[in-house]
Amino acid sequence: MNRTPHHHPLRLRRSVLSVPAVNARALAKSAVLDCDAIIFDLEDSVLPEKKAEARAALVSHFKTLDRSKGCEHVIRINSLDGPDGVLDLEAVLDCMPEVVLLPKVSEPQDVLTVADWLSEAGADEGPRLWAMIETAASLLNLPAIAETGRTHGGRLDCFVVGLNDLRKETGIADIADRPFLVPLLLQVVVAARASGLDVIDSVFNDFSDDENFVLECRQGRQMGFDGKMLIHPAQIAAANEAYGVTEAEAAEALAVVSAFAAPDNAGKAVVALAGRMVEKLHADQAGRILAKADLINERKKKA
Repeated sequence: MNRTPHHHPLRLRRSVLSVPAVNARALAKSAVLDCDAIIFDLEDSVLPEKKAEARAALVSHFKTLDRSKGCEHVIRINSLDGPDGVLDLEAVLDCMPEVVLLPKVSEPQDVLTVADWLSEAGADEGPRLWAMIETAASLLNLPAIAETGRTHGGRLDCFVVGLNDLRKETGIADIADRPFLVPLLLQVVVAARASGLDVIDSVFNDFSDDENFVLECRQGRQMGFDGKMLIHPAQIAAANEAYGVTEAEAAEALAVVSAFAAPDNAGKAVVALAGRMVEKLHADQAGRILAKADLINERKKKA
């Protein structure tokens, strides 16, 4: 079966900052930050007795939200297995964010249930869905979960890795360079790409360790991630740089696109460029890099 590797519109998801919805100061500050996406968290960072307060704060915050800067607004809900999940979805209808982030997705039905709920509530053109991959079961069911983004009306756009929960469940050691986790992370990347999804790397917990945060961003970029989930605004600039497009990358991409656009190369599947052979697939990749660079420049103008 032929598949389109990228069937969703290109979006910037270099820096994805998580903000506790119950924290009024963090909510206010988030409006002026230079991250590509903000996750307003109703799940792990909010105590059970504070869930209702967090929902009310979020609804109030969205009433004055400036959506003109191109930042994606994401609400992470609680599981529908508990008492707060449906209440969170009702708050989602009041807020209408671009995305709903589903926690601890372990099987396709976890995604389909929320997609059906939103459709039945009349939000046919409403939020897209992202899935947290943070359980052992989710790793075993990755391809099937990813496929829900390909169903008719499928809302799934993105995987977000949650290593804190995964480490807790599996006992995998939390050590530098993530050697025992890299094979699992690559599985998430491959499953996401096979179904045309974006994929976001997990948080780096020590926001005071700038050096190792940058190294982990580079590692994630090399593994194929689109961006990184963040826990502190101080991490935004480094994530944007690590997952951005350098001048050298843009120049090389432009050279590849220009080579295939040259009249002498019309209709060719392979061309010679600077002493190497370049295929049409490289031109497609180069076009995507240039489109990403354009999006970054547009964001800078709106900042």
